[in-house]
Amino acid sequence: MKNKNHLFQKKLSVQDDRLLIVTRFYPPDFAATGQFIEELAVYLSCCGVNVRVFTGQPGYAFQSDAAPNRESSDNLLVRRTRISRIWSNRIRGRVVNGVLFWLRSFIHLVKAAFWCKTLLLTTEPPYLPLLGYLINRITGIPYICLLYDLYPDVAVELNVINQKHWLVKIWDWLNVQTWKHAQQVIVLSSTMKERVVAKCPEIRDRVTVIHSWANPRWILPVKKQDNAFAATHNLVDRFTVLYSGNMGRCHDMETIIEAAHLLQAEPIQFVFIGGGPKKQECQDLVASLGLTNCLFLPYQEKENLPYSLTACDLALVSLLPGMEGLIAPSKLYGMLAAGRPIAAICEPHSYLRQILDEAGCGQAITNQDSVSLVKFIRQLAADPLLARQMGEAGRNYLLANFTLEIIGQQYLQVLHSEQNGKVHHTDLNSQPIHAPGSLHDR
Repeated sequence: MKNKNHLFQKKLSVQDDRLLIVTRFYPPDFAATGQFIEELAVYLSCCGVNVRVFTGQPGYAFQSDAAPNRESSDNLLVRRTRISRIWSNRIRGRVVNGVLFWLRSFIHLVKAAFWCKTLLLTTEPPYLPLLGYLINRITGIPYICLLYDLYPDVAVELNVINQKHWLVKIWDWLNVQTWKHAQQVIVLSSTMKERVVAKCPEIRDRVTVIHSWANPRWILPVKKQDNAFAATHNLVDRFTVLYSGNMGRCHDMETIIEAAHLLQAEPIQFVFIGGGPKKQECQDLVASLGLTNCLFLPYQEKENLPYSLTACDLALVSLLPGMEGLIAPSKLYGMLAAGRPIAAICEPHSYLRQILDEAGCGQAITNQDSVSLVKFIRQLAADPLLARQMGEAGRNYLLANFTLEIIGQQYLQVLHSEQNGKVHHTDLNSQPIHAPGSLHDR
């Protein structure tokens, strides 16, 4: 990794860049994808890239029913369309609003073609990258796909649709065509790259793994004794296990609830912060088991996250079997910044295991092995020194590998390779991940 003194070396060379980012979610939405895009857009604009963002009005905000249709500062311009909020129904509405956002984005991109030099399209909604292919065919503008998740694969794994369904076949074909013509395809994990390359082997050299990140200057390892959030919810004096974020259909919540069941007679508190399709199922299961060691809280305002994430002694991240490489839990990086040990409930071949092993910051638990999770919880509860050492190792690992300054430079490298007509994917993907203690990037 480069020394921090070199982080802004390329600023002068990108002054004429014009990047248009298209994504449905953007703050004040609290969706993680939107938060990441905002931080990335601000970073790139500070590096001299002229950035425009086309997005929707907030659909998952706390107090903001609407945001300004247009916001600008220095090299960053944000445009929002209201058309993506026409139908508010949570499930059908998301599909319909996603399609409407796609159509509105197409119109916007046609109009913006004279300005745009490069497109960056996310998978919010999942079929958004197809726009890049169409606009490229019409205008010749190069595009980059940023894949947060892989559809229709997620829907197939969740048994929402059969793999042999005609819609799946068409969607897969469209994905391949879109990836083939993209200048670059960015994925969030090594296993996601394996999935993409398996479907489209000819683009192996244009698939780049770039992880998400967290801000270690914002999320600090606050002691529970000094944490007002922990005090408010009576978490200071009890060993606390935290699951924070979306309790979605792709997450293994069952192993966690079973662990809570096995520990119900011990002074261990489980805290679930967030929402999602499985939240009510989890609450119903907890009630049916008569558990008193589980606390459910809503999503927290962004300013509270540094305190909610550190109001625990162990943080959890989970994926259902079959989801490896289809999604990448972004909550991992905030947990690393919080300086708490991490237990990742995942498959044996998960990239999460590699990160935890190299960082020395926790333990990977195989799905449905609640007994091993319980054993790890008991071990940490009985050995606070070990828990502190693991937490510190995780934060050091993040400082060396997953800060915005480090990840932002990787995005700049992708943009440069696209502009120069050269692909430097091997430089990015072969960069060694630093072990804990390699803090020269701090």
